[in-house]
Amino acid sequence: MSSNLRGIAATFRHRSLTVEKLASIRIYGGTLSIVPNLRISEAAALLGVSDDTVRRWIEQGRLASKQSSGRMAVDGQALAAFAQELADSPEPGHTAAASARNRMRGIVTRVLKDGVMAQVEMQAGPFRVVSLMSREAADELGLEPGVVAVASIKSTHVVVEIPEA
Repeated sequence: MSSNLRGIAATFRHRSLTVEKLASIRIYGGTLSIVPNLRISEAAALLGVSDDTVRRWIEQGRLASKQSSGRMAVDGQALAAFAQELADSPEPGHTAAASARNRMRGIVTRVLKDGVMAQVEMQAGPFRVVSLMSREAADELGLEPGVVAVASIKSTHVVVEIPEA
């Protein structure tokens, strides 16, 4: 380990920055980026599971590990990718019932999108229905003028769904 890393580690000791964690510093375009090696217990806490579960995932090859200071550790980037993989939820499938009682089938008449949000307007019989949702949701539903959709109205929120064909 270089003396520079030891000096930096000593400077940041109050922030739990160890020489081992500094060993994984990566430089991108002149910017320092610290990618830590996380202990099994730290990885488990971040994922909301037990230490044993993380160890099983490592043994099964689902999560990569490495040795750090004589202990098993998980690379921070690998853990981030694995956490996203775990968060991908399966399709909900068909529902037998819903708590929203007011469901109106209609046609999308207008979609306004910006970087984060979308405003979707529908005509459901004599009713004009406007819903605000994330742009991501509007994109995933494929909402655009002419698409048939169902507006589910619950309290002050309007949820837009696509009916089965």
